[in-house]
Amino acid sequence: MRIATRLWIFGALVPVAALVAALFVAGLAFRVRLERQLDEALLTQAAVESVSLFDAPGSGPHLHMEENALSEKARGFAPEGTVYGPDGRVAVRFPPRPWVPEALVFPGAPGPPALFDRETLHAGRQRVVRATVLGPAEVRYVIELAASTAGVEAAVAGYRRISLVVAVVLGAFLLAAQTWQARRLTGRVRALTDHMAALREGDLAARPPPDPGRDEIAGLREVVAEATGRLEEARHSQERLIAEAAHELRTPLGLMRTGVDLALRRRREPQELREALEDVRDEVDRLASLSGRLLDLAAVGRGGWDRSPFDLAEVVREAVEAARADAEVRGVLVHFEPPGPAQAVVHAGGIRQALDNLLSNALRFSPRGGEIHVTLAVRDGHCRIGIRDEGPGIPVAERERVFEPFHRVDEGHPGPKGAGLGLAIVQAIARQHGGRVWVEPPSGVGAEVVLEIPCEDRTGGRRRPSATAP
Repeated sequence: MRIATRLWIFGALVPVAALVAALFVAGLAFRVRLERQLDEALLTQAAVESVSLFDAPGSGPHLHMEENALSEKARGFAPEGTVYGPDGRVAVRFPPRPWVPEALVFPGAPGPPALFDRETLHAGRQRVVRATVLGPAEVRYVIELAASTAGVEAAVAGYRRISLVVAVVLGAFLLAAQTWQARRLTGRVRALTDHMAALREGDLAARPPPDPGRDEIAGLREVVAEATGRLEEARHSQERLIAEAAHELRTPLGLMRTGVDLALRRRREPQELREALEDVRDEVDRLASLSGRLLDLAAVGRGGWDRSPFDLAEVVREAVEAARADAEVRGVLVHFEPPGPAQAVVHAGGIRQALDNLLSNALRFSPRGGEIHVTLAVRDGHCRIGIRDEGPGIPVAERERVFEPFHRVDEGHPGPKGAGLGLAIVQAIARQHGGRVWVEPPSGVGAEVVLEIPCEDRTGGRRRPSATAP
């Protein structure tokens, strides 16, 4: 069902139908109320007439309404009165009209007067009220007052005409309003549909057109625009990663090809061939390391890890113990003092890999005789792991870019160059855990990288098994 049809049905037709039904029910209640008020007026008039029915000379029954000077002016809506005698025949009738014999059966046996013992009937288009009155010598008379319901019918007919006009005007207004609203909503939804169609064709440069509303569709537009921006950034990052990976792979392959070509150009001594093969093997190792890093980065990007509650202090302690063997070879001390349990729901292998990468970077840049300080703190529901070295530090302009794939700041460093993927993997792992990683402004020499992830505020977490890479 289209938006316009849905709005016409539920925004115009259904409300108008409900209004017509409500007005119809209200009209019935209005009629009942008017007839009840007419009955009460007749009963009041009957009570007045019954009190003075026999106060005229001669003690014969009479009606005071025929003596009223305003009777002629009130003739159009005044009730008709009839007094029936003991024999059931008409004794008095006002206004006068040809007498028609009529027998009236008195309800019940003779007894005490029952002035307000009345019966309300439909007599054509009249409402009739009868009251029993005891006359002289305890003789029973009956007063009957009959009022036309023409006024009630006229009032109900006027109410229905007004209700019909209100329903028609309201229906036309709702139909026009819903038509305008349908066109507006359709245009806004169509803009998002066209944008999504462009995304399906691979056009990530465009953004959805501005939305003037402040409702859920406007919120959806903002989400779609943000998602489009992230898709464009992801595509650019993917293209850059592919280009940089191709460049990084081309370099060792080129060196291997050059070494093999030189070895095959002329006859070589066994020692020279051995040296050439060793160079080729070094480049193969470099390719293997680079491809392993790329696979790690791809695995982290896919996510979908099983997470369980672990004590991060234990994870950090094992990572530090594993790094101390390499630290002793380099003449570097690694310090870590666990502050106590720090529970978090994590993929222990992923956190361990992030810590291994951070410690490896710190060891590579630390001078001989230097120190690496590892800290773990719980602040505001987050576990914060800091690794600080005493190396040359990271320039301010590079503190954001160091987490980009293949970006390096170790030019001029005497040690072997890295692939530029370690910190990118750390950032991906942090994001998979809902955390972040950044370079802390140094308070002295060296650099400090901080990894922060959400913690659990509880104790007694499960001890983890030996951590493995994801």
